Amino acid sequence: MKQDWRKGEKIYYLPKQEPVLVDVPEFKYFTITGRGNPNDPFFAEYISVLYSLSYAIKMSPKQHRAPSGYVEYTVYPLEGVWDLTEEGKNDYRGTLDKNELLFTLMIRQPDFVTEEYAAETIEQTKKKKQNRLLEEVNFESIMEGRCVQMLHLGSYDAEPASFKMMEEYAKGLQLERLSRRHKEIYLSDPGRVEKDKLKTVLRFGVRPTESP
Repeated sequence: MKQDWRKGEKIYYLPKQEPVLVDVPEFKYFTITGRGNPNDPFFAEYISVLYSLSYAIKMSPKQHRAPSGYVEYTVYPLEGVWDLTEEGKNDYRGTLDKNELLFTLMIRQPDFVTEEYAAETIEQTKKKKQNRLLEEVNFESIMEGRCVQMLHLGSYDAEPASFKMMEEYAKGLQLERLSRRHKEIYLSDPGRVEKDKLKTVLRFGVRPTESP
């Protein structure tokens, strides 16, 4: 049976438009880090390199190099962890300078993908596609732990309103954000979907509120 995250893992990828508490276990990812405005042309190259590796694994049976334990599956969505440089954090103008954004983009991989097979896939892809960013890709196991998340419907620039709801929800549970760092999971293609209909999962880590 085909593994489909839309059906089997809704708890992590298809929340409702209201905050919820979730414990995110350890998953495997191809990751790449960078800095700058995601609206600039360079950003698409970072996304492209992750998808090239993800689809190389998905299509590996056709190349007669499928890893042990391979099962048919749906490629996971693009995810991004976002933060700001120190300069960006100390900007008191009240506006977000997107040139000061720090990001780690990632695409989750199935459990059967080992570190060795991931490295082999990167090397095989280098032979087919001359892309300098392949040198910057890592294969990591990441556990997010306890988080608050919700589905944000609309423009990325309108996300602060959803984050405010999430923070209020956490406060009601005597929890607080670990940091301003957060994750976004992109369920829509901004090149094909209107801004007001974009679907993005927002998530940040939480901890018990410290007593005064």
